[in-house]
Amino acid sequence: MREIYDLIIIGSGPAGLSAAVYGMRAGLKLLVIEKNPMSGGQVLNTYEVDNYLGIPGINGFDMGVQFREHADKLNTPFLEADVTGITDGQPKTVHTTQGDLYAKALILATGARHAHLEVAGEEELSGMGVSYCATCDGAFFRGKTVAVVGGGDVALEDAIYLTRFCEKVYLIHRRDELRGAHVLQEQLKALPKAEILYSHVVKEIQGQESVTGLLLEDRKSGEQRTLSVDGVFVAVGIHPETELVRELAACDDAGYVLAGEDGATDVPGIFVAGDVRKKPLRQIVTAVADGANAVTAASIWIQTVNY
Repeated sequence: MREIYDLIIIGSGPAGLSAAVYGMRAGLKLLVIEKNPMSGGQVLNTYEVDNYLGIPGINGFDMGVQFREHADKLNTPFLEADVTGITDGQPKTVHTTQGDLYAKALILATGARHAHLEVAGEEELSGMGVSYCATCDGAFFRGKTVAVVGGGDVALEDAIYLTRFCEKVYLIHRRDELRGAHVLQEQLKALPKAEILYSHVVKEIQGQESVTGLLLEDRKSGEQRTLSVDGVFVAVGIHPETELVRELAACDDAGYVLAGEDGATDVPGIFVAGDVRKKPLRQIVTAVADGANAVTAASIWIQTVNY
């Protein structure tokens, strides 16, 4: 006879682990499926987290370990496997590389991945001056010179935000005009600390133990030069990991699942938490809150399932 869980949580970042903790405390029969050998998600690659309430300055890796340890103390069951598909129904079927699994409800907490520049030095200096989140890491560059790479709304908002405490902020964009909202462009252009470098691309991020500069190329002249900076914020796009449900649940044009604060999708019994959900702010604290809310809603749904 096949085993049917009350809840299967897909993903073990902050949202998934939060859901696991709340689910175990609620007495649910649940399983967390993670594709990576270590839980924690993107936080593991964050050098320092200074905006999580009560534990300022914690190392991102340490935070991820603590989140997992909390779940382990509640004897949360984990399975390391790749999820290859989801079939809706009652029960719902989760297809994995370890076989099919069944549950009354699902929470998708697979997160999102930042688009990278794919240039030399980016991976090596990630967390050491290379960042993908200005609101997370910007305060570490107070009084310093930084660059933002991108030309959309997020890049413009990041550059505006960074001028609050950075000495100088460069916005580097590969085209000769920005793509972001006109009002944001005007705001940025009016800031004396900001300078926009049009038609430039980053060829290399330089530095040994931390970022010291960027090798730039002028796309029109082909001329290369080094720009001295203490940090670089990459804002060239974010890709939500929602491939598993895009054919089932409603998503926006960017692939984010449409769901409210309770995480409920338009598919009964399927919930989302964390960076996969369409929302204005994606931070560790909002992911943790999403996990708790999604489990609360899922628990109510599970009570309606009779078999």
